[in-house]
Amino acid sequence: MSHSQTYEVIRPVFRDLIHSNLTLARIATGHVWTEGPVWFPAHETLLFSDIPNAHMYRWTPHGGTSLFRQNSNFSNGNTRDREGRLLTCQHATRSVVRTEHDGQLTTMADRHDGRRLNSPNDVITRSDGSIWFSDPTYGILSDLEGHKAKPEQEGSFVFRLDPDSPEPTVVSRDFVQPNGLAFSRDEGCLYVAESGSSHDPDVPSLLKVFDVQPDGGLGKPSDFAAIDKGLPDGLRVDQYDNVWCSAADGVHVFSPDGELLGKVKTPETVANLCFGGPRGNMLFITATTSVYAVHVNTKGAVG
Repeated sequence: MSHSQTYEVIRPVFRDLIHSNLTLARIATGHVWTEGPVWFPAHETLLFSDIPNAHMYRWTPHGGTSLFRQNSNFSNGNTRDREGRLLTCQHATRSVVRTEHDGQLTTMADRHDGRRLNSPNDVITRSDGSIWFSDPTYGILSDLEGHKAKPEQEGSFVFRLDPDSPEPTVVSRDFVQPNGLAFSRDEGCLYVAESGSSHDPDVPSLLKVFDVQPDGGLGKPSDFAAIDKGLPDGLRVDQYDNVWCSAADGVHVFSPDGELLGKVKTPETVANLCFGGPRGNMLFITATTSVYAVHVNTKGAVG
């Protein structure tokens, strides 16, 4: 892609967030549907999922791509917890699991009110040690990204799992299919993607935002921004509180007020993204069959 094809500048301030002389680099390809990128600074390693192939991969700047987990149980979203451990949403087990420092897996959540979760999709953490995740039905709709099954939950919810809690608490019932999650820098706001238009064109392709209450609950949602190409999936917040969100034509970047500043254009539909790299200023993009990377002029809100 040429420089002019890589970026769409809508507001002049977007130029301050990118290096307009740089283009996307495709750092991995040959996959089916890449998802869940997460950067581990201590190892200078990017991990990501290929959901239909049920594999997880690692990428390093000097070693390229290699297999990280042979059987990932159709892993989707990944994140680091505050102790540097990997948290993963698994469709096959319909659970959120933690990879301990010795490599063992611990199930963090797989049920609510005695019934199995749908298929946890994206996961983030908060500084109080709580784990937040979305639970749409994508992993049980067919055998492509999990195992086809009937939902046991009454809907598709957003959950919070408190430290030492035996099971997660529903914090939002406001979505058809909740997807990507991200906190603002001060953790006072939670952004959630509504991706229900994947199966129902009448569902608006929106990012919604909630105020996080002192007790960990959420206020009423408001519409933050609309995606004008495709639907929102994974998202991240940068150090200036801008929201970077996946879409059909690339990564859409919104100001803290929800104004579309510009786009990082990609040749494939984007599923998710994260900030990382040795200096934290690289944008990694999982987009259908490939993973792309480009240096930007910002870093993630969460290190």
